[in-house]
Amino acid sequence: MFIKQYYLGCLSHASYMIGDEETRSAIVVDPQRDVDTYIRDAEAKGLTIRDVVLTHFHADFVAGHLELQKRTGANIVLGAKAEAAYPFVPKREGDTIEYGSARIQVLETPGHTPESISLVAYDTKSDPARPQAVLTGDALFVGDVGRPDLMVSSGHSASELAGALYDSLHDKLLRLPDDTVVYPAHGPGSLCGSGHTSDTKSTIGHERESNFALQPMSKEQFVDTLTRDLTEAPAYFARDAVLNKAQHATLEDELTRETQPLSVDETVLLKNQGAQVLDVRPPDDFAAGHLNGSVNVGLDGRFASWAGILLDATRPIVVVASPGREEEAILRLGRVGFDQVKGYVDGGQTAIATRPELVGTTPRATAAEVAHRLESAEPPFVLDVRTPDEWNTAHIEGSVNIPLSELAKRQGEIPHDRPIIVHCQSGYRSSMAMSLLEQQGGDLTEMTGGIAAWLQAGLPTVHTAAAR
Repeated sequence: MFIKQYYLGCLSHASYMIGDEETRSAIVVDPQRDVDTYIRDAEAKGLTIRDVVLTHFHADFVAGHLELQKRTGANIVLGAKAEAAYPFVPKREGDTIEYGSARIQVLETPGHTPESISLVAYDTKSDPARPQAVLTGDALFVGDVGRPDLMVSSGHSASELAGALYDSLHDKLLRLPDDTVVYPAHGPGSLCGSGHTSDTKSTIGHERESNFALQPMSKEQFVDTLTRDLTEAPAYFARDAVLNKAQHATLEDELTRETQPLSVDETVLLKNQGAQVLDVRPPDDFAAGHLNGSVNVGLDGRFASWAGILLDATRPIVVVASPGREEEAILRLGRVGFDQVKGYVDGGQTAIATRPELVGTTPRATAAEVAHRLESAEPPFVLDVRTPDEWNTAHIEGSVNIPLSELAKRQGEIPHDRPIIVHCQSGYRSSMAMSLLEQQGGDLTEMTGGIAAWLQAGLPTVHTAAAR
């Protein structure tokens, strides 16, 4: 038996293949929507993918279970409490999936969602009674546990699910041997909950000792800890969870439909009809020139998550990309269920630049220039779009912290009678923020290099006590 982890950093998403080389059979767990990598690996090892399992209905990405079923004929396996619009094999507590020496036993571990399951993997040749690993879905992460509030819109309270998660952890997962390897469905940076570590796997023993949520506390204390100060989930989460339950078009079909070249005139027409123009080039390229009114989310970052947070899932999208990266952008939008792409600008910014009346640029200033402006009689308003924890660690005196994820709904807090300086840590998020704010107008300037450049220049900062 072997277990292979596939880690998609831009979504902090881990998926898995468990295979048995004797029977030439494999199972794929929590796949990403573009499934070529699993199929290539199975073919290289001479394996047949017989089952594809979702540990739960993921909210932060659209899974590839329908894609794998279509291309391999694999069974879709879900927890017995799941309800879906496609045929699936339900698995209850204690049920197994077996191929040769690979035995995978189901634990029902509700809490993050009601239908959540974990998979305990045994290699019966090595030791039929002692598990090698457990695939925990979003029940248990490295250094954290799954947030319990994502099913509130479906009639489940966060407190109810947090209580169920406590039972799942203590009555089931923590009863596994300490050397059992923990393979979660997400890693650091996940909006479903994640620890402050770069590790993507752990052991039950390590988590028992170091995970803040597994330290001795009553069930009531656990519920209070998990439900206190929860950040608002992005709007696309509820939509993706519904998509993962639904019978929908495969990514391959969507890419065929969406990867269409558009002229500048067609793009402007679509924009005037309500389409969103998404510029996926790096911040420096966007600042140098872009279609007025476009939103910048650079591909070379946590692209899919930020696109999901900042874009409207109900409105069409036109992509502006560097040459050769158009399909990559459309594919990565598809990973989070944004299947309303109308096409991409043929020729990208080079084509748009032939129409100078349509082109805008982003005013920028260095950290030293910003510091000089702050010493004037009428200093600018400094907007810091990092997270509160980042802001607490070090910030410019007098700056106001509005995280990028909250910017759209909190624009009323930004004054219109003063110049505005926008910055983040290094420039990726501030470029996105500027593209949103430019649509409202005003005297806007982006600080190049963010707070990192400010600190490198030796300019003064304020430090406050950071939250956990």
